[in-house]
Parts: sequence; C-alpha cells; structure tokens
Amino acid sequence: MVSPSRHLLIPFAGRASPACRDALATLRLPNLEALLGRLARSHDDTQGEQTLSPPHERALARLLGMPAEDGLIAWGAREAQATGLSRAGSGEPWGVVTLCHWEVSIDEVVFDDPAGMAIDAAESLALLEAARPFFQEDGISLRPSRVPGRWLARGEPLRALATASIDRAAGQPISEWAPLTDALKPVRKLQNEMQMLLYTQRVNDERSARGAQPINSFWLSGTGALPKGAGTPTAAEPTVTTALRDAALRDDGAAWTAAWQALDAGAVAELLAAAEGGAEIALTLCGDRAAHTYTPQPRGAGAWLQRLFKRPRLQPALEAL
Repeated sequence: MVSPSRHLLIPFAGRASPACRDALATLRLPNLEALLGRLARSHDDTQGEQTLSPPHERALARLLGMPAEDGLIAWGAREAQATGLSRAGSGEPWGVVTLCHWEVSIDEVVFDDPAGMAIDAAESLALLEAARPFFQEDGISLRPSRVPGRWLARGEPLRALATASIDRAAGQPISEWAPLTDALKPVRKLQNEMQMLLYTQRVNDERSARGAQPINSFWLSGTGALPKGAGTPTAAEPTVTTALRDAALRDDGAAWTAAWQALDAGAVAELLAAAEGGAEIALTLCGDRAAHTYTPQPRGAGAWLQRLFKRPRLQPALEAL
C-alpha cells in the first residue's frame, strides 16, 4: 500500500462514559460516514481500558516509529531530543512533569485536568527552581520545556518507571492511576513533598489572590528512553486533533456532540475532499480501548463488492473504540 500523504488521528472519537455513550446513539456525522464508506480498516489495536497509555498515544507512537510499551512511551525523551536537551541515540531516560491541582476530600484525591490551568512562564520557572533540589535528591534533574507548567525530567529512575498518561488519569482519583506500588513509592513521596513545598510558595499566594486555582502537585508521565534509531516516522506524520478531548474527559455529551459536528464539518470534510480528489489518505479513530486505522479500499475488479459488504457504519465503528 502507498503511504498516505494525509493522515488524521482523532482521539476520544468513541467514549464509554455514560453521557458520551448515550450521545453516540443520535450522533450524525455525514462527512465521516461518507469517508468511512470509501475506506476499510487496515490496522486494529484493541486492549483493555486500564492500559496506562491510551489508544491514541499508542497509535501516534507507532506512526512516529517509537516503541509503545504500556506506560513507557518516551514522550519526554522525544521532546528532549527535539529541543536539543538530549542527542539522538543517547538512550537517556526522561519524563514529563506537569504542574497540576489535586482536589483533596475526605475519601479521595482527584487529579484535576491540568489543561484548564493558566500557568505563565514566570510561575513555572519559579516553581521549578524551588522544586529542583527535591528531585535532585532522587537522582532526577529538571529542565523547563517550551510549555509553561510542563518540565522535562532526566534521570535513571525514569528508565523503566511505567506511568499513566494525563489523558487516562485527568478527572480521576489518583489512587486508580498512581497506586502506592513499590515502583511508584518514590514518585508519591516526591508528590507529597511538593504538596508541602507548593503550599508555601508566593506563586500560589498570588494565584489565590486573583482567584486562580492553586498549583499543589505534579503528574509524571511520558517516561522511558528512546532506543537508538527510534523516532523516525513510518509515513507522513499525522495531524492529531484535540477537539473532542475536553468534552470527553468531562463526559459532557452535548459538548462532545457539538465538538464532533464541528470536526466533521472541518478536518473530516477536508480529508474526505482529499480522498475524493485521489489523494492517499488515512484516518485513525481512537477511543478508550482501541485505535482503528482506515485506509482506501482496493480498486479494480470486484472492489465495488468489497465496498458494498465491508463498508464500516458510523455508530458501530465508534462503539467499537
């Protein structure tokens, strides 16, 4: 098969949470339905809902030529290489530290989605300098990233430490995605130390004064090392849309439907037009369990019969994710 020139990857295209699942029954996406009518499933990655790395991250890693061991997709190492903090082939272990807010109640501690926190560069740098000695005690050095509120961490303890993606854990009790296992005890200790440290920081006093959510912890993800030669895309690098993410994580069925309809009228319609124009395209739909990639069906004699009997239908295709 010819490598696609355009590839659209859609995380949270299907969702098993109650409101999104109910919304799926009446979802109308004419462009996606027409596009699926031209395509056939060419790759299927289906695993359990409790994997630390969600399907869209596994799919993206595969397309970027990266190993996709659960909880050890080395996004930190890839970013460190891209920004010049690490050289390709060094094999250094890295991770991503994301500043966040934990909502503490009597019964549980919930990890709020950090995507909704406005953290500026000055705040991020000030907190990094305060946190640096604590991480260094555990053999981990910190570097700022290009995104305020996200740091890159380097250290041998991160090499084989499997961690849950933010897209798995956001909005959930931390006990579900960062349990007190022997492997994660050092991380949980650091998180406890950071909670006490961050409580005393002027940054949080200023945030509280202006009504902003305080930063009281961090989430570690994207851990591991890139083997030599890894990270070379296997085809055209896909376009990844985050249009459905926020509504899906909130389980807001109405907002998820609206986001899907806007996506259908935008990026999906553009991909359909490209396919109709003869371009080699690919579509990857991802949900809680699965990532399914669709590519053009065979042409030539008998192809119309395959299209007739193997045409994916919209609701079953999304429910299968």
